[in-house]
Amino acid sequence: MPGYRLMGIVNVTPDSFSDGGLFLEAGAAVAHGLDLVEQGAHVLDIGGESTRPGAQPVAVGEELRRVVPVIEGLAGAIGSTPGPIGPLAQISVDTSKAAVARAALDAGASLVNDVTALRGDPEMAGVVAAGGADCCLMHMLGSPRTMQRDPRYEDVVDEVKSFLQERLAFAVREGIEERRVLLDPGIGFGKTVDHNLALLRRLDELVALGRPIVIGTSRKSFLGGDAAGRLPGTIATNVMAFERGASVFRVHDVAPVAGALAVAAATLSGKWTSTGTTS
Repeated sequence: MPGYRLMGIVNVTPDSFSDGGLFLEAGAAVAHGLDLVEQGAHVLDIGGESTRPGAQPVAVGEELRRVVPVIEGLAGAIGSTPGPIGPLAQISVDTSKAAVARAALDAGASLVNDVTALRGDPEMAGVVAAGGADCCLMHMLGSPRTMQRDPRYEDVVDEVKSFLQERLAFAVREGIEERRVLLDPGIGFGKTVDHNLALLRRLDELVALGRPIVIGTSRKSFLGGDAAGRLPGTIATNVMAFERGASVFRVHDVAPVAGALAVAAATLSGKWTSTGTTS
């Protein structure tokens, strides 16, 4: 496996900003997830509640109804498929609710991607620790409903770094193994364009925290234009982030980003194989 992981996005929502409603039916979501694995995804991130700016909360029961059948379907398909799919695809649940995380882990997930960094539900840290799961802790200013209302920082990189350092320490105190924690600066979550660019430019300062850094720039509005036209910006920001030390890339368009990162990795390492992957 290369020195990075691609996290393919599977939104089981009617209102996500670029693909809401496309995979709301469980069968369509499972098929999409398996397609992303074939394209090169190492992780599938299943989400049943949109976190776009202004998004409204989803009740626990509805979120469970959306994500659990998809996780069960993917876990069953991946577990019974020989070849490269099985060992490559980890299933993640994108949720800030402990009840949803618990059900997802029972259904076959092994990573909890919490945009509140264990602040949204007091039981979340215990669920992750008891399940022996990996987790991703993300920085967000406020909530999805308020995060883009005039976000301000003295120094966005210093403040995000300090926040992630504190949340990592909290997770470890709550019984989550440090080796299981990923950190996400939360590009677009309570940040202006300048804040996002500063985080990407100074990403090495976050890498210094010693945990894998997750980058989620895929199709985000700061890249300009409409969502359908943001693939070039997505590729550029992910390649730049990889060069600066990020190692997990959360994307909608797995195949083109995988190709770009393979070239970047080969360039940085000086190694290239006949299949176009690093070795």
